[in-house]
Amino acid sequence: MFAIIETLGSFIMIISVFAIIAAVITSFLNYRLKKRILDAGPVDENTLKLIPAYSRMNTEMLKWGVILLFAGLGLIVLEYIPYDVEKSTLPYGIETVFIAIGFLVYFYIVKNKQHQD
Repeated sequence: MFAIIETLGSFIMIISVFAIIAAVITSFLNYRLKKRILDAGPVDENTLKLIPAYSRMNTEMLKWGVILLFAGLGLIVLEYIPYDVEKSTLPYGIETVFIAIGFLVYFYIVKNKQHQD
């Protein structure tokens, strides 16, 4: 049973690494394309509709920063809570709760920022 979990864990890790690399490459190429469009010369209203606002990009970075922060806090909390590794679903529940709290914190930060603008 443990060998299956170990194999599944390594497979998920490999997929995660490729997904992160793909996301970084996509973000970089989108940035280069936007920079080329802006550097090409005068920009009309139709072109500006194609380029999302930079504030949206900043909130995306904020979102992932907050979510990863709370996910990390969940893993730290798991280190100090005793549970049966083979039979307990407690780690999944705790990690899910912390990630959900991260999403909620991000939601309230963005909501408050929109009300200030």
